[in-house]
Amino acid sequence: MRDRFGLYAADLLTMRLFLAIPLPEPVATRLAEVALRLKVGRPLPEENLHLTIAFLGEQREPALEELHCELERLHQPALPVTFGPLGTFGDSPGTVHAEVQLSPGLKALHRSVMGAVRGAGITLERRRFRPHVTIARLPRHPAPGDHAEVARFLGVHAATPLPDFTADRLILYRSWLRPEGSLYEDLADYPLG
Repeated sequence: MRDRFGLYAADLLTMRLFLAIPLPEPVATRLAEVALRLKVGRPLPEENLHLTIAFLGEQREPALEELHCELERLHQPALPVTFGPLGTFGDSPGTVHAEVQLSPGLKALHRSVMGAVRGAGITLERRRFRPHVTIARLPRHPAPGDHAEVARFLGVHAATPLPDFTADRLILYRSWLRPEGSLYEDLADYPLG
């Protein structure tokens, strides 16, 4: 029998979850086109591009039920999303991403979501919120020249203009890790506005 999220009892041991803002198709298409110009790593499929607000990790169904109730009580306005340059994190990056400006609306949404997560009894590792959209995953064991290719790509494409958009919903996603790349499933949709 399926529960309210469409999950079967066998699926309910633990689930890898995150909360994110989905990208409108024109924005996702543009980011996917840019990612294809990178000659190393693996570009993310257009349908997997999103702006993560909170990564929840492995969670059990009772926590998911509590979180759903908390998130249904959120009343956050729709908010503008503006991109910054393309970049990477750290000296030995694992991804290439498009930075997102940390606007007051985005800060407020993140703060409210984290309050809902705590209200559901979920404890997360404390991390600084650095909004971004991952567009490509880089090799774990870079070949000679990979770092130079990433630097070349960023030198040419870092300032690529990306369209702004208005975020009008937050989605709870389930993620399955697979060798060929993650698969995401929408579990619940929470409107903003």
